Amino acid sequence: MSFDVHIVVLSNIEKNLGSGVECRVGLPNSDPWSLPFAHKKLFSDNVANYDLFVYSEDDILITERNIRAWLDVTSFLPQDEIAGFLRVEYGEDGQRNYPDIHAHFHWDPSSVKRRGDYILAHFTNEHAACFVLTREQLGNALRSGGFDVAPHQGKYDLACSAATDPYTQCGLKKLVPISHLEDFTVHHLTNRYVGRMGVGVNELGRQKEILLQIADGHCLPYSLLPTETRLRRANFSKDYYEAESEELISLVPVSARSVLSIGCGSGKTERRLQARGLHVTAIPLDPVIAAGPAGDGIEMIYTDLDTIDFNRYAYDCVLCLNLLHLAPDPRKLLRKLRLFMHEQSIAVIQMPNTMSPRGVRSYLRASLQSGRSGYEAAGAHFASARRLTTWCIESGLRIETMFGIPADRGDGLFGMTSRLSGFAPGFLSLGLAASIVATASGGMPNYEKTGELADEPKSSGRGLDGRAGQNTNLI
Repeated sequence: MSFDVHIVVLSNIEKNLGSGVECRVGLPNSDPWSLPFAHKKLFSDNVANYDLFVYSEDDILITERNIRAWLDVTSFLPQDEIAGFLRVEYGEDGQRNYPDIHAHFHWDPSSVKRRGDYILAHFTNEHAACFVLTREQLGNALRSGGFDVAPHQGKYDLACSAATDPYTQCGLKKLVPISHLEDFTVHHLTNRYVGRMGVGVNELGRQKEILLQIADGHCLPYSLLPTETRLRRANFSKDYYEAESEELISLVPVSARSVLSIGCGSGKTERRLQARGLHVTAIPLDPVIAAGPAGDGIEMIYTDLDTIDFNRYAYDCVLCLNLLHLAPDPRKLLRKLRLFMHEQSIAVIQMPNTMSPRGVRSYLRASLQSGRSGYEAAGAHFASARRLTTWCIESGLRIETMFGIPADRGDGLFGMTSRLSGFAPGFLSLGLAASIVATASGGMPNYEKTGELADEPKSSGRGLDGRAGQNTNLI
């Protein structure tokens, strides 16, 4: 690089890395995974000595192009906004993979901003195994009290927490410059997640296009409802990329011709149903994640939970998968669901078993840390199969069947006991299941109780129309 660079490698053992590279040996505590936190003291001790501070895990390639682009966009940002990166990997065929985009992590449509010549957006996975701070930004992070701290974990594990503390603990917001994304991708040199985790260039391109449309005012930046919990590791959050389940797909009646999916993510289940010849409509989690299934012909209703239109049609089957526990008011969501059903419709509702032993531990930890209880503490409702039944009945639905899906065999002690519960009585089996599935019929809605409009749905089987530089030295 054309910069004056001082390289420091943090290690648990001595290493001879050649001239110009300093190796500092020592762990912050007895846990080997605490090693990444050793950079905190290094940076704080040198805050007055460098213009830029770059933290990186040892398999991330940060180039001069990345740093110059970062310097340029930073000149347009206020003090509490930090430009960040996404990791990219390359398969043997040269295809790109973006591993940070997986599970419950997603673009926040409401975060899109214009700053100078740049359009930026917040991606909820702040971890990219690296970050860059100016001297002033590092000083602000140190003054916040959240940077130079002991090794810890919470939303992320130890190694990831070390790389994300500026955003999660110091009052700084990570924004990715989506209009100049090539300059803000860094190569994850191991390529270890190719074929296992992440999205390809086409899917990222679709999502980026919607974000740019939001910036131009051509798309509304809404979200259906909050999807990330406040639990450790964001446990029980909605998976935007969840795989299709044959067990759930088999619950769609053979006679069904139309299906509505409430809370559609990347669309794997919806595409499978469409391939069976069903007319599939979806209310997506947000317009960004909807770009994929919409591009494949899934009809979309773009709306949030509060503004679902009453000028509606009824569907033969309505899906609500792993979403109900995240709704601020589950009964309200079920009442909305009921409005899309006719008397012969079937709803398929799946909810993670938040009252499993693992779920109870997560809830107690969140309550103790926040000093709050219930949904306010966790960002999720902790509900049993009985509570799910009560919600359905109070919303005008009649439970037809209910069963539990066990955890994966390899999921430690919980996986083993969950599988064994299949031989136990029903109530015990449900208590140890990983998720609870119910099918429900519409019956006759109790409009007096729900307070919804009393007009009957139109039974057309179709859905609503959607809207749709200068010298710089760094460490």
